[in-house]
Amino acid sequence: MTPVLPALTEMPEPQFVMAADGRRIATYLWGDDDAPTVLCVHGFASSCRDNWVNTGWVRDLTRAGFRVLGVDQRGHGASDKPHESVDFSMESFVDDLVTVLDTYLLESVLYAGYSLGARVGWQLAAVHPERVERAVLGGIPDGVPLARLRIEQVRAFAEDGTPVQDPATQNYVALSERVAGNDLLALVALAEGMRSGDADPDIAHPPLQPILFATGSDDAIFEQSKVLADAAPNGSFLEVPGRHHFNAPGSRVFREAALNFFEA
Repeated sequence: MTPVLPALTEMPEPQFVMAADGRRIATYLWGDDDAPTVLCVHGFASSCRDNWVNTGWVRDLTRAGFRVLGVDQRGHGASDKPHESVDFSMESFVDDLVTVLDTYLLESVLYAGYSLGARVGWQLAAVHPERVERAVLGGIPDGVPLARLRIEQVRAFAEDGTPVQDPATQNYVALSERVAGNDLLALVALAEGMRSGDADPDIAHPPLQPILFATGSDDAIFEQSKVLADAAPNGSFLEVPGRHHFNAPGSRVFREAALNFFEA
């Protein structure tokens, strides 16, 4: 009898990990305990379900024999959603992932990150190289994450419904509203927090692990992502054809390239 495969959108109950500052971080686990683990970290205004489950990544990774550890980054999904920008530094995002790995007793993992998750993955791989064997970084921003977002317009929209005028910001708001459970004020605080401190990728000290960079051909950050790929000594670059920043995670070309890269 052919085994019944789990539904594409099937989600286990979240298991919560306590971050250093007391915030709860939701995690999800699929696959066999003794399989190599892929840590999947989503982008801004997304979630583990939205970025990795609904797009087929978890299905394809587990079918290929990997174990998947998914995370809802702080401010997203089932994780805590504080409204203060001080809670959203790059250091806090990286520390959250280190705490998750320590909690699951994982010395090192394969890493899959998209957008904000890719930027956090660059930092994790550079600062804690022993924790990341190799990484897939999709749609990685070239500078301060969410720099194109007009924070004051989003805040006014969230607080009193003032229409957003900036087209790029409208796209982010639409993305935020598309994912159930998103808290716009938490996402505004995240965007503010990302603009303080050293949030730019340090191309003078890039991650040294094998890294597959992947960006949609229609993404506004396409050329800048290639610059980051060129800066990584063991980096390679995939152009995801016909995709922009918000729909590249659903690309079969992207998924298949990532699987081949992880299996190498």
